Amino acid sequence: MVDNIASTGPDTPAAGAGASPLLSVQDLRVSFRTPDGVVQAVRGVSFDVERGKTLAIVGESGSGKSVSTQTVVGLTRGAKVSGKALFEGRDLLTASKEELRRIRGAKIGMIFQDSQSSLHPYYRVGWQISEMIRAHNRKVSKAEARERSIELLRRVGIPKPDRRVDDFPHQFSGGMRQRAMIAMAMALDPVLLVADEPTTALDVTVQAQVLEVMADLQAEFGTALVLITHDLGVVADVADEVVVMYAGTVLERAPRRELFYHHHHPYTEGLLGSLPVETDMRRRLRPIAGSPPSLIRPPAGCPFHPRCPYAFDRCRTETPPPRQVDANENHQSACWLPLDAAGRDEARANIGTSTR
Repeated sequence: MVDNIASTGPDTPAAGAGASPLLSVQDLRVSFRTPDGVVQAVRGVSFDVERGKTLAIVGESGSGKSVSTQTVVGLTRGAKVSGKALFEGRDLLTASKEELRRIRGAKIGMIFQDSQSSLHPYYRVGWQISEMIRAHNRKVSKAEARERSIELLRRVGIPKPDRRVDDFPHQFSGGMRQRAMIAMAMALDPVLLVADEPTTALDVTVQAQVLEVMADLQAEFGTALVLITHDLGVVADVADEVVVMYAGTVLERAPRRELFYHHHHPYTEGLLGSLPVETDMRRRLRPIAGSPPSLIRPPAGCPFHPRCPYAFDRCRTETPPPRQVDANENHQSACWLPLDAAGRDEARANIGTSTR
């Protein structure tokens, strides 16, 4: 899988280098009150999304990936939120409900994991797309919105869209429903598309088709994409930059090739080590030992230290800040291991020897 990573894309300068990012999330913190205590779902997350680029957010279930992006667009009711989420210079976290309604759909499109629950079962697919269009622009007639819906379904590869536009969601396959969700998300040509596990419930062939549709639309309209996933194979195919989350925090972020070939954090190493290797299908997969911590009572120090094979005393008491890796300003890791490759390898070897 890793050997198939293209050599172009993320290693080239970002479009509009030097300009401010389209979306800049800074020290985002999100918590929820529960009968058992306060869940610290997101704990100081920061990342940027450049115009026209793809940012992948990866991590195990419960790492805070979805909560982070849903909070940015105002979809986490009842949460205590702090930090900033600057979108085209406007802080979305302080925006009014009316402002967020105008931005969602028109400026920021959303694709959710479960297309069956995202599409209303009692309404035809084309009607739902049309209503979304007209909700943002009442000057568009029903006939015009219907024509736009047909064109969108055609663009995402739905066969015979002039007939399928009147079908109900249950008459679409899982892959076709996800395509319809992409069509709805792209209806108003948003500048940012947030896709939350858009291919999880699909088989491999359909997954590839859906990703291809998203890539084609992104190339055509220059849309930035935030892709939330736990599938590093998908990341290898589409991402420009990768953010690795764990226990509500960012442990590592880097350009795609840098992350796959020169990753620093032991958690990233564990994620990559758990992938099957096409050149050695007989190799045993290496799972990460243990389980993610409770976000009601997260551990002191590095959140990954209870599962980390290289943890030492400092990891258990001090939380490591994001630090620049190997003098690469685009690569940061929240880990106390040495930042240069030689020192890091030596430290890992010494720790491994001392624990045997």
